[in-house]
Amino acid sequence: VQLQASGGGLVQAGGSLRLSCAASGRTFSSYAMGWFRQAPGKEREFVAVISWSGGSTYYADSVKGRFTISRDNAKNTVYLQMGSLKPEDTAVYYCAAAYSDQGSYYEGGYDYWGQGTQVTVSS
Repeated sequence: VQLQASGGGLVQAGGSLRLSCAASGRTFSSYAMGWFRQAPGKEREFVAVISWSGGSTYYADSVKGRFTISRDNAKNTVYLQMGSLKPEDTAVYYCAAAYSDQGSYYEGGYDYWGQGTQVTVSS
């Protein structure tokens, strides 16, 4: 599986962005999909995960209520809708695929990673 993240950019605090992650291959629906992020000088951290069917989603406390993860298996794409953005959301955002139904909060639970897309939130 190859993953290509896009949709990052510069946005003012309080604004919104939608990230997309397009996957290659015909088995996309067999993978749970996650989003992680890495801010400058910090370790990569979990943001959100969606099950292979889209029926279950989980979020980091820091984004709960502001971000929404979704997927379209017909388009082999997972999305991260980000709202009420804060300067502390500034990071490189990565999508990842886990060959499991529910996915994981941990990086080690993922089999494939995208290249990352930069999100910068100005105050």
